[in-house]
Amino acid sequence: MASTINEFPSTGDEIRKSFLDFYERKAHKVIPSSSLIPEDPTVLLTIAGMLPFKSVFLGLKERPSERATSSQKCIRTNDIENVGITARHHTFFEMLGNFSFGDYFKEDAIKWAWELVTNVYNLDPKNIVVSIYYKDEESKAIWEKVVGVETSRIIKLDEKDNFWSSGPTGPCGPCSELYYDFHPERGTNNIDLEDDDRFIEFYNLVFMQHNRDINGNLTDLASKNIDTGMGLERMAQILQNKKNNYETDLIFPIIKKASEIANIDYQTSTDSKKTSLKILGDHTRAVIHLISDGVVASNLGRGYVLRRLLRRMIRHGRLLGVRKNFLMELAEVGIQMMKETYPELDINADRILKDIDIEELRFLETLERGEKLINEFLISGEKIMSGLKAFELYDTYGFPLELTKEILEENNIQIDLQGFEKEMDSQRERAKASSQNIDLTLKGSIERDIELFDKTIFNGYQSLNSLGKILGIFIDSNSVTNASEGQYVQMILDQTSFYGESGGQVGDVGVIISDNAEILIDKVIRKKGVFLHCGKVLKGVISLNQSVETKVDKFNRAKAEANHTATHLLQSALKIIVDKSVSQRGSLVAFNKLRFDFNASQPVSTVQIAEVETLVNKWIMENHPVVVKSMQKDDALEAGALAMFGEKYGDIVRVVDMPGVSMELCGGTHVQENIRIRLFQDYF
Repeated sequence: MASTINEFPSTGDEIRKSFLDFYERKAHKVIPSSSLIPEDPTVLLTIAGMLPFKSVFLGLKERPSERATSSQKCIRTNDIENVGITARHHTFFEMLGNFSFGDYFKEDAIKWAWELVTNVYNLDPKNIVVSIYYKDEESKAIWEKVVGVETSRIIKLDEKDNFWSSGPTGPCGPCSELYYDFHPERGTNNIDLEDDDRFIEFYNLVFMQHNRDINGNLTDLASKNIDTGMGLERMAQILQNKKNNYETDLIFPIIKKASEIANIDYQTSTDSKKTSLKILGDHTRAVIHLISDGVVASNLGRGYVLRRLLRRMIRHGRLLGVRKNFLMELAEVGIQMMKETYPELDINADRILKDIDIEELRFLETLERGEKLINEFLISGEKIMSGLKAFELYDTYGFPLELTKEILEENNIQIDLQGFEKEMDSQRERAKASSQNIDLTLKGSIERDIELFDKTIFNGYQSLNSLGKILGIFIDSNSVTNASEGQYVQMILDQTSFYGESGGQVGDVGVIISDNAEILIDKVIRKKGVFLHCGKVLKGVISLNQSVETKVDKFNRAKAEANHTATHLLQSALKIIVDKSVSQRGSLVAFNKLRFDFNASQPVSTVQIAEVETLVNKWIMENHPVVVKSMQKDDALEAGALAMFGEKYGDIVRVVDMPGVSMELCGGTHVQENIRIRLFQDYF
């Protein structure tokens, strides 16, 4: 078993720091944890340490360095029913990782992993078992001949267990995993790595070396990568010699607080009560980070994940006999535990606690009604709840289906899920939620071809007119060499004065002209830094490599600028009048209106709306100048500039500053002075 003397890391914080320090000494750049809201729009939440680097591995984004290391906070809810029951299932966890983007490969990854776990974490080699992909003889030879692991402690596994892929096609490769053996005295004959009582997998090394085509054929990648992941909670269990992850210093202080609130002793509690306490410990960490990263409880998407976790916590508190509001007390412990590593928790503490308290108050009433109805059903002796009854609980009383299922399963009662879905479908048909218009301007081959173009140079801050060259022409999203009068086209230029839709601001409209052609532009879309100018050829013929002039409609640009600057003033006013924790969650800056989405734990009153309008109009009449400047991102944030939540910024940022009123990172276009906004009203 690992030593726990002071010279070796044992606390969660020490384990995290020693991992990052180790790889920093190996020339890895330490990358801070990304938000739980990922940059990848196809993923709801950050579920793995490699997710922030996905676009780098796919070659779509410039690598931050040749080598990187991070401790990434993650959320997974696919195994939520196992949280608190098994020794190591969690919703929130931290993934320690080291990454190579075309630099080192298998031998260094394996050698350093072994050096870390045996020299830094002081694990006895007799307690380590290694798994490899059964066809990966190269890795087997490195483990045996370079590292010196006994052959009997190297286990070959099939593709299901030890071959990683990003999907049915694309980058993929074999894995090698490190397992801790709690009972090496049982020998190495017939090792079963699925035996959770004996083994825990704690470090996974992915060797991303192949590309898989649509026919399943593998070819070698020109640039081979390393992607690894070590579960912080699992390593803490090993080094702290605990029976499960929950009893480590990463989670147990929250469990201890929950035990005090429930007036019970964790160690002498029944298994069911221990499960409830573990769920409270796990979910507390998840909800404080979700709220800190900007998730607001709702019935959709990430908001629903947050709401579901909070409601599970409330119910398990009641199973422990807690009848008062208690989640804020657990959250305070969680924030204190983790604020040194994640200082944003301390910064956002007021908002975190307020949001939790409001959601708890809302659900307690729902819970009491739902529990009463379910208890009546339990008394009836029926063994299956009909879909109609479950839907009534959900639709009429607001009781979540997941909680209904959970309560019934605890009492060995089934639920007619097909009947529930049938009722849901009927409701959808009755409601006929309003349809959304889907913009299909980026379909077909254009999605692939756009990757081939360099980023468009935007000259529109300085002038509404600019010269450019046509680099690409698309009709019905298919690439063509020319287009003529009457055809609707999408054009890519090397540079432009047209603003491309971004940051909530719509793209400019206007005309693009040449000596013999004119195109009326009605939309400009920005896709991965490339501007697509969409419009109808009014006359003449346009061709690839043709020189053109871009001319933005100055009246519509001026209206968009006024509305964009107004959103900055609006956010500042909301922070003063409504709540200092208010922050932007989206916006629309159009020519004829603006829409500003923001988080708020309570509805904005009509009195507050009037006060916000008055304050914004006061600032407009005071005619504050709008100063735009480029700054180092860290300097801008330290100076108090607000950053749009979820937006990715480079090291140099554009700052829009109205001294004493508003200061934000923003790439949009703005008026030069407030008075040009004229009047702010009827925006709510």
